[in-house]
This record gives sequence, structure tokens and C-alpha cells, in this order.
Amino acid sequence: MLLLNYAHPLTEEQLAHLEALAGVRPAVRSLAAQADRSQSFAQQACALADAAGLTGEAWQTTPLLINPPGLAALALALLTEVHGRCGYFVPVLNIRPVAGSVPPRFEIAEIINLQALREEARTRRGA
Repeated sequence: MLLLNYAHPLTEEQLAHLEALAGVRPAVRSLAAQADRSQSFAQQACALADAAGLTGEAWQTTPLLINPPGLAALALALLTEVHGRCGYFVPVLNIRPVAGSVPPRFEIAEIINLQALREEARTRRGA
């Protein structure tokens, strides 16, 4: 499993928790994601996906997780780009602040299986 990390670096504690959640410790590929609001997010999403350095075959065969960039519009554009390359929605990390921590700390709350979420949502679209 490969984690494409477009956000802050993950701590050893976060990686250990991720391993417990996923059942395997993923290899981590850290990728800088600085949004430029004066440029097209579609083009930036394409560049961010390209920065992962995966071949067409790897996009379709490597088990992936994504820690998306913090800016929602860029994260959505990136997930759409990755969906196009993989053919499905890749699971993403939900990272939340630890309540009452000083200085602020963050933990991995869950792995969101976007593809399963999509498939479940399809059952609610009606006839």
C-alpha cells in the first residue's frame, strides 16, 4: 500500500495508528501541495498527481491511500484526477485535532473508503 501524502508530514504515532487501521504500514510518498489561487486547480491537480511518479499501470494496480491537501477545492480536484487515473475513488485519511492538546496535536481519525461511500449513496438516489 502506498500513501500519497499531500499534507503535513505524519508522525511515527500517526503512522502506527494508520497501520493498526489499515492492517499494513503503507509506504509514504510525501508530495508538496501549495495551492496557487491565481492558477487553474484542474491543472494543479494534474501536476500533483503527476508528482506521485506513478505509471499508468501503477495507478491502476497499486493499493493507494491519499492524505489530501487542506484546501477543499484543490483536494476535490485532486481526488477527481486520481479517480480518472485509477478508475475508482481512492480511500482518504481523516485527520482531526486531539481535544485539549497543547501544543495542538493531530490524530488519524479514520480511513474513509470513498468508493464504498459512493456505492452506498447510489442506493439512495431513487428510481
